[in-house]
Amino acid sequence: MALHIHPSILAADFANLERELQRIGEADLVHVDVMDNHFVPNLTLGLPVVERLAEVSPLPLDLHLMIDDPDRWAPDYAAAGAASVTFHAEAARDAVATARAIRARGVRAGLALKPASSADQWLPLLDEFDLLLVMTVEPGFGGQEFMAETMPKLAQLADAAAREGRDLRLQVDGGISPRTIGIAAENGANSFVAGSSIFGSADPGATIRELRDAAQRALEAAPQR
Repeated sequence: MALHIHPSILAADFANLERELQRIGEADLVHVDVMDNHFVPNLTLGLPVVERLAEVSPLPLDLHLMIDDPDRWAPDYAAAGAASVTFHAEAARDAVATARAIRARGVRAGLALKPASSADQWLPLLDEFDLLLVMTVEPGFGGQEFMAETMPKLAQLADAAAREGRDLRLQVDGGISPRTIGIAAENGANSFVAGSSIFGSADPGATIRELRDAAQRALEAAPQR
């Protein structure tokens, strides 16, 4: 599977989001964090802003719902123009039903796991999801340090997907930079969310290329699954 770089607008200038989107044209999708100040202790943006972003963004939207009751809200976000909608296993009452409701709208369905959450119960259910997101920081705030202790869980998911021949997007989010992206790639990640390292760069396009090259080198050097 190709490697995907998803800049997170959590690190962008919220007063100039349309302009900020024009700076990341070399990326694959734009990562949009939706936070409700309940599931995580931060508040970002909601459905009306997502709908407008979908209208003006040159890149498809990759939504990450860090909210309570995603079973209720995820289908609405899927209908808002997103290419993928990821919700948290810890917040869902019925993750499989929610993923199916997202897919029914022609949108990729993703399941996110906090750093302390086990992947074990999801291994028999890989077919129900298009994307699995392993959080490499505690969700809620950008600019945190990459948690290398989450890599065994990522490798566990990558190995399971390889055994089953699943074409699964394995995403990491948190502390991803040119220094850490190779660690995630060699443990099976193929989709990388990066915020501060891209939007904090004087040349976001060059940083996106640097991230992609670093991930590709690590992937080529890693043992084949």
